[in-house]
Amino acid sequence: MSTTAFKGEAVNTKGNFPVVGDKISGLNLTKTDLSSLTEEGLKGKKVVFNIFPSVDTGVCAMQLKTFSSKLKDREDVVLLFASLDLPFALSRFCGAEGIENAVTTSDFKHRCLENHGLLNDRWSAKRIIR
Repeated sequence: MSTTAFKGEAVNTKGNFPVVGDKISGLNLTKTDLSSLTEEGLKGKKVVFNIFPSVDTGVCAMQLKTFSSKLKDREDVVLLFASLDLPFALSRFCGAEGIENAVTTSDFKHRCLENHGLLNDRWSAKRIIR
């Protein structure tokens, strides 16, 4: 369990935030073309892995745009974003913002992000879907 803040209050996540050097395990995300991305597809690559609830929130959108801008010239790095958004929303956002160097993925099918510290007791996948 990791601790973060939500609206200024400390909350505990259901999993642990990954740290630099961690191996990503149990990953099964849906890319914008609806194909799957697992940890096998990332073997041997440097990955910047950013998880967030939804690209439709200001902070999350800013994160995606900022990371994309700062790493636009790094061909040696895979910029991987994962959220609970549908793949179509992520594709639409990246198209509108001109983001071409990020791999955006959705956890709408397999719900594996909980193990990587995204969800907390207040904000679980079950609540987001309702």
